[in-house]
Amino acid sequence: MTATATKTNYNADAIVALEGLEPVRKRPGMYIGGVGSSGLHHLIWEIVDNSVDEAMNGHASEITVTLHSDGQSISVADNGRGIPVDKHAKTKKPALEMVLTILHAGGKFEGQNYKTAGGLHGVGASVVNALSKELTAVVRRDGAQYKMTFARGQATSKLQKLKGAVRGTGTTITFSPDPQIFPKTEFDSALIRSRLETASFLHRGVKVTYVDEVAKTKETFLHAEGIVDYLKKVLAERKAKPIHEQPFTHSLDDDIRLEVALQWTESTDEHVRSYVNGIPTGSGGTHENGFRAGLNKAVRNYIDTHNLTPRGVKFTHEDIREGMVAIVSVFISEPQFQGQTKDRLNNPEVQAQVEGAVRSEIEQWMNNNRSIADSIIARIIAAARARAASRAASEAISRKGGSKRTLLPGKLSDCLSGGQLESELFIVEGDSAGGSAKQGRDRNFQAILPLRGKVLNTECATLKKILDNKEIQDMVSSLGCGIGPKMDIAGLRYGRIILLADADSDGHHITTLLLTFFYRHMPQLISDGRLFIAVPPLFRIDLGKETYWAKDEAHREQILADYSGRAKPEITRFKGLGEMMPKVLWETTLNPKQRQLLRVEVDDQLETDRVISDLMGRDASARFRFIMDRAADADVDI
Repeated sequence: MTATATKTNYNADAIVALEGLEPVRKRPGMYIGGVGSSGLHHLIWEIVDNSVDEAMNGHASEITVTLHSDGQSISVADNGRGIPVDKHAKTKKPALEMVLTILHAGGKFEGQNYKTAGGLHGVGASVVNALSKELTAVVRRDGAQYKMTFARGQATSKLQKLKGAVRGTGTTITFSPDPQIFPKTEFDSALIRSRLETASFLHRGVKVTYVDEVAKTKETFLHAEGIVDYLKKVLAERKAKPIHEQPFTHSLDDDIRLEVALQWTESTDEHVRSYVNGIPTGSGGTHENGFRAGLNKAVRNYIDTHNLTPRGVKFTHEDIREGMVAIVSVFISEPQFQGQTKDRLNNPEVQAQVEGAVRSEIEQWMNNNRSIADSIIARIIAAARARAASRAASEAISRKGGSKRTLLPGKLSDCLSGGQLESELFIVEGDSAGGSAKQGRDRNFQAILPLRGKVLNTECATLKKILDNKEIQDMVSSLGCGIGPKMDIAGLRYGRIILLADADSDGHHITTLLLTFFYRHMPQLISDGRLFIAVPPLFRIDLGKETYWAKDEAHREQILADYSGRAKPEITRFKGLGEMMPKVLWETTLNPKQRQLLRVEVDDQLETDRVISDLMGRDASARFRFIMDRAADADVDI
């Protein structure tokens, strides 16, 4: 590919300074992480966080979120102090207008009005305003009610003092996302409900109400036991059986406010949910690092003090934490988040504070509860022995994961640009489909790995069985980055990993099996945005001289409904990818200029865990309920 140079004048006139909220509308991803589902719902979290900040500092006790009947507009109301409405001395504008139209305008910079807060950058409310086609703010203060309207970051009315006296104080923000920014503006009710319920766990005593006008439902969440209740819910959702009845709980309100609840279970993975000032930190940070370090030291000290290490057994940190489910919540006055989406905490001092508190408290708890401690140590010893038993198989896989072609699986048809970001690995269902994909691909950057039969259900398999499985060995060897806790994303040999299965129910099942494996054992592929699902066609539709490709029955009916010609449609249903000629597979599914890819993302960790456990776990009754609940709406794929 060659580029043609054009002559331009690069001078002062070429420099553009964006003003007001223009930067937000030009580059929304910088502020909300993207314009997909996650970014859309981030608008709600920004406004809810402001209400939570009022509650966190003792100024509010109730928060109500309403999904309106159109499914595309949200109201967030609290009984806090209400955003100030008096005019600012410098700008001569009402404080309410400043908060909603100026980046980095807010009351949380000086630390006088908020001891702890999630929104410290002063951009949340204004970002929501910038990305909304309409926003209305109603404030109750000083016995009166005030209203102001906005559109796409600009005020569309002056501050109005409404007639009549009102009781109480508070703020209500109602907004509708801008379809010019977001491809889809419909909110996910289940996701909103889950986030609000979590907020009620983290801020015990705060009454959180969710009104869904679409479903015509109303729920109120109020949890007196806070994160202890939350731990019970997570254990139930994950179907994780605890090995000891009494969980460890700890609350500290000193230099920082720290709350921890944890319990060891029979599960084979570690699950930690961490929060800072009520905001979920999916990528962890210094508070989570401090928690893990303190836990490891406490358990090791207990083992060494009581001389509990069996001969020939070596403990790792992973052994200590295997099966542990924990909730870690900290509240600090000056959190330093990594970016506006606040996904990771960076405060270095927090790590030592959390580590010291957790280490001393867990060690004391274990010494005071010897029977519980003995159960935990027995669990850790079992984990260490199981890990040692599977280490040889794991190391064999790691050795195969290098970049040398001679160590790669024989069935892998590699590409010429392996190791480059533009390279792609298609994991394809079946040798027949793999053969078509190999012939149809662009071998410069596309590699093909065919899998034989249905992949092992890793949700129900032991680690040893997983590592011994030939298909999984081939996948891990091809990827080159290892598996499990020792996975190193830097060793990944491809920029994209694309799952390519038939467009029918069998293909969906195979895709689900693969997703389960990657979610449980190589989750960083998902968090780094490297895992995708290809969307091959299920139908070929010939309408006169035109050919269309439909991915499913609904898409087929849509194409036929839009067709107004006289020719009789000729419809071909593909039995599988192997039926497609290589050229057709390239045009419909492999060609980056024409294909459709679905990026695999996790918006709600708890809900994802529950769904995978229900659909793929050992409890068949959960799958039975799932099938029966949806049987009336299902299309039978014959």
